[in-house]
Amino acid sequence: MAEAEVLAAVRQFSQSKMGDDETGHGFDHIQRVVGLAERLVQAYPAADRVLTVTAAYLHDVIDEKLVTDTAQASEEVRYFLKQQGFTADQIETIFLIMDNMSYHKTLDGTAKPLPLEGQLVQDADRLDAIGAIGISRAIYFGGHFGEKIYDPAVQPRTAMTHAEYRNLNNETIINHFYEKLLTLKDLMNTAAAKQLAEHRQQVMLDFLSEYKAEWNAEA
Repeated sequence: MAEAEVLAAVRQFSQSKMGDDETGHGFDHIQRVVGLAERLVQAYPAADRVLTVTAAYLHDVIDEKLVTDTAQASEEVRYFLKQQGFTADQIETIFLIMDNMSYHKTLDGTAKPLPLEGQLVQDADRLDAIGAIGISRAIYFGGHFGEKIYDPAVQPRTAMTHAEYRNLNNETIINHFYEKLLTLKDLMNTAAAKQLAEHRQQVMLDFLSEYKAEWNAEA
């Protein structure tokens, strides 16, 4: 099967799985991550473009916070990839990326080293979590789960475990910026992503400064 046909099938599969998401991880997010991954892969021609784009399309399809039965979701993805002609080694690489790129993996130290393709997808995913888009997604996600927007008396959590990170009862939307989003710039794998992250980081810092000034009726 031709590369374009394979990626078209992967795109359709991803859209069928993520099209109804209401947490900020919908197919619009997927498309942006793919676009960013495509942009990054141009700077790193050693990366396999098909594996990079495929992993970008599928990176949230088996995510524990979005899928009730991750084992079943994984089996569906494996079967689908096999049907598209991916080899066993390619499928394992794609799953290595999907299983080890999430932020929570950095909290418990269980993440395995990512190949270059995985580093590009991880960078693309993290870039979409910051900046103006990141701000809107954080608010959208927190609102979906009924999080409090802001409480100056509640301090951002530090040195979180995986379980604490997933406990939204102890988080506010604004604190999420300090607990995670503002840390992502320094976690980028590639120089190209680090450069893109600089501006997006400043957008968030400016937002937080303005938000707190308005909260305190100073602006």
